[in-house]
Amino acid sequence: MSDLETGNTRDFEQGLRASADAPARFDSHKHSTLDRIQHRLHANPELVPLIVLVLSVAVFGVLLGAKFFSPFTLTLILQQVAIVGIVGCAQSLVVLTAGIDLSVGAIMVLSSVVMGQFTFRYGLPVELAVLCGLACGALCGFINGALVAVMRLPPFIVTLGMWQIVLASNFLYSANETIRSQDIAREAALLQFFGEKINIQGAVFTYGVIALFVLVLVLNYVLNHTAWGRHVYAIGDDPDAAELAGVRVARIRISVYTLAGLICALAGWAMIGRLGSVSPTTGQFTNIESITAVVIGGISLFGGRGSVLGMLFGALIVGVFSLGLRLIGTDPQWTYLLIGVLIISAVAIDQWIRKVAA
Repeated sequence: MSDLETGNTRDFEQGLRASADAPARFDSHKHSTLDRIQHRLHANPELVPLIVLVLSVAVFGVLLGAKFFSPFTLTLILQQVAIVGIVGCAQSLVVLTAGIDLSVGAIMVLSSVVMGQFTFRYGLPVELAVLCGLACGALCGFINGALVAVMRLPPFIVTLGMWQIVLASNFLYSANETIRSQDIAREAALLQFFGEKINIQGAVFTYGVIALFVLVLVLNYVLNHTAWGRHVYAIGDDPDAAELAGVRVARIRISVYTLAGLICALAGWAMIGRLGSVSPTTGQFTNIESITAVVIGGISLFGGRGSVLGMLFGALIVGVFSLGLRLIGTDPQWTYLLIGVLIISAVAIDQWIRKVAA
């Protein structure tokens, strides 16, 4: 064999050995401690808000002692975040598809007004009025979904416009009239159903809180164990690839926005129970509060990653900070400051976690 052939053979064998060693070096890098943490958080994005929730409860527990850990205080936090949590479920579905819904709060209020007005203005049976309110929310969501999926308009613009339209329709239709809690309790007690309380050894649960937990569990199962749920994640991750894979992207998007509108109507019913009355002026900023819960809860605004369970943790974090700081006696502005820090931190962590898939 010539020297040239011998040299080529030696170079070829060295190349093979280098190729064999490359995956080993790559694997050792991937299994570093920081990378394992990054992969774990990428696979379970609800872990970050859960850790923050546990730490915040521990800190306020140390500062406030037994006063904070009393069953009444802890369940009071649940009552305060029930409405935002239910609306947050609707927002979570939309954000998972890489969209956003600025109209959720307005849809919630309009649905509650429809329930009240159909009962007291038109004299419909309260059961039928509730169904009409739920249908109103679903219709608003369907319009959002059709404009986004069929007309291919940006979700931000569509829902911003719908927010203004629904908000104006709400005031025009209700004539800014509030239906008093005494009238509801006397003639249409079903409207206050979600405000009824269950006292268990000092822990006070409302049916609204129970509805929130049931809704989170159902949606968590649907998103993780059904074809529809997998399609929602696929659309948020890459809609073009999902469509090539046979997913009916437009139909899934319309169903997501319609279901979100229906959930907002459910939140409107729960809000009547929470307040005891039907008011067209309440809950106008629930859209911002729901987005806050979603972002802090680890759901990526880029879509395709996160869970409604994390959103629930995010809503509870806001509730813990709000009540804890109030009990300490600090200025309420500190609550907004800390929540703002949490939002920016959550987005920064999400960007860091997303590098795993890059």
